[in-house]
Amino acid sequence: MEEMGMTDKQFNAFVRFLIDALQDARQEEGDKKDKKLEKIVENLQQTLED
Repeated sequence: MEEMGMTDKQFNAFVRFLIDALQDARQEEGDKKDKKLEKIVENLQQTLED
């Protein structure tokens, strides 16, 4: 089966989502920041594996 890539709009939406999540994590401190960043990394890894 042939895989389909993202459209430019889909990719831009993904990047906006990622920026929003990183900005949210940047505002946190300590353990909470680490947990949010770890969640972002896990979500990105899962996206690559799907």
